[in-house]
Amino acid sequence: MPDDVLTRSQSTVPTGGSSQEAADAHDLAGFGYKQELKRILGVYSSFAVAFSYISPSTGIFTLFAPIGLAIAGPFFFWSWPLVALGQFIIALNFAEVSSHFPVAGSVYQWTKYLSNRAYSWMTGWVYLFAGILTVTGVIATIPGLVLIPLLNNLGIGIENIPRNQIIIALLVLASTTLLNVFGVRLVALINNTGVVFEILGMVVFALILLIFFHHQPASVLFDAKYLGSNNQVGVFFAAMFMSLFVIYGFDTASTLAEETKNPRVEAPKAVLGSVVGAFIIGTIFLLALIIAIPDMQKFVAGAGAVPATITSPANILNAVLPGWMANVYLLVVLAAIYVCCLAIQTSTIRLAFGMARDGKLPLARYYNKVSPTLHTPVVTCLVVGALAALPFIYYAGAGLIAIVATGMIYLSYLLGNIAILLARLRGWPTKGAPFKLGGWGLVVNLLGLAWGGSMLVNFLWPRPASNPSFNTILNPTGAAGGASLGGFGDSVPIFELVVVVIVVVGAVYYYLAQRGKTDQVVRAA
Repeated sequence: MPDDVLTRSQSTVPTGGSSQEAADAHDLAGFGYKQELKRILGVYSSFAVAFSYISPSTGIFTLFAPIGLAIAGPFFFWSWPLVALGQFIIALNFAEVSSHFPVAGSVYQWTKYLSNRAYSWMTGWVYLFAGILTVTGVIATIPGLVLIPLLNNLGIGIENIPRNQIIIALLVLASTTLLNVFGVRLVALINNTGVVFEILGMVVFALILLIFFHHQPASVLFDAKYLGSNNQVGVFFAAMFMSLFVIYGFDTASTLAEETKNPRVEAPKAVLGSVVGAFIIGTIFLLALIIAIPDMQKFVAGAGAVPATITSPANILNAVLPGWMANVYLLVVLAAIYVCCLAIQTSTIRLAFGMARDGKLPLARYYNKVSPTLHTPVVTCLVVGALAALPFIYYAGAGLIAIVATGMIYLSYLLGNIAILLARLRGWPTKGAPFKLGGWGLVVNLLGLAWGGSMLVNFLWPRPASNPSFNTILNPTGAAGGASLGGFGDSVPIFELVVVVIVVVGAVYYYLAQRGKTDQVVRAA
């Protein structure tokens, strides 16, 4: 039996199949769940889904210009290894806990077994909306930064304005939702192929840029003049948001544990491998992209202009590469971002399903079922897709959605790490697992909390570049008589406002609908 068991009398172990499938189903039954999702993912597919969620192409194309380059110039590159190290520490902690709890839902499931029910519910609630907003943010990246520039390069004239961006984004969202409906096998096939193209595309084009189209010396990475003379640390921390937006989502390998073969062994490998792979690929491409910029001062100034698409990676590629080659790479990036959308939505759907299956979400009985033919939670897919479409009602740009979504992910990770630390202080783990940190577990946990806490402060920091006030978003020109909340919340930074709304709504729902319920959970020994 696993360390921590949720007992349910209806749990059964399917007969037939390979010995590994039977063992995995029996393991899952120990947590009180029947094997309903199709267990077809191997270690590469598990890695591919986590890597697709991280997707260096997506994060770099979204925030390279408006956040990284515009705020700190080429010096922002050094935020990349710093963030990668911090997130790898988090991944080490998550890899160990995923080896103990191979159940759909990652942070929600871990806190469910390692903390009390109110804490775990709120952690899952925050993480769910973080995932939904991340789906929206990545979907919003495709039209304005990649697809419309590509179509215009091919002679198909589409005006790059918010209305067209929203229409295209909703069409992309509809397609990823349908793909998730039709099964994890199809999602895995697309993800596996997409990851190969993303890795090869980023490396090959990076080498082409470095060898044939370099315009800056490598020393440009140490050029700190764009940080200004005052508060250079604060400026660097603001520019760090590009890197922060990329390296997360590695817990997806654990979220899909019920669809992974031998997940106690393979999920931790995929969690750590996705972070290392993303760091290496992202380093090569960021270095190549910065060195390829023909006029650094001009591009840094353009990156801070409105709209942000004036200077984007697409513009840099168009400026230095032959037209056909720039278009080929934009196709590679388009594919990479699309599979990133698919992976994020898949992960969020599994989290929502895990919570709905436990009766933890509103109206859960209507979408907590798995289709016996498709082996997917069909209605859950549709619910997540519909919720991800809601932010487009008032669209303020992909960058802002990305920052808010990323901040909520980091908040969820911090809540998860706190629960894990408290369990360690009570003596967890008492049983072995294929991946274990041993005596280093407490040290890694504390380092992870220090890193996550400092980055959460960074997200909470009110500043126009990364956390503007709600009033600024409603009235970007500062015109009198513009949109307003009637004074309430107008001056509150957008990240704080979104978090407070989600937490308050969640607390009210929990008090009214969840507080009186009881769970039969055997706590960690």
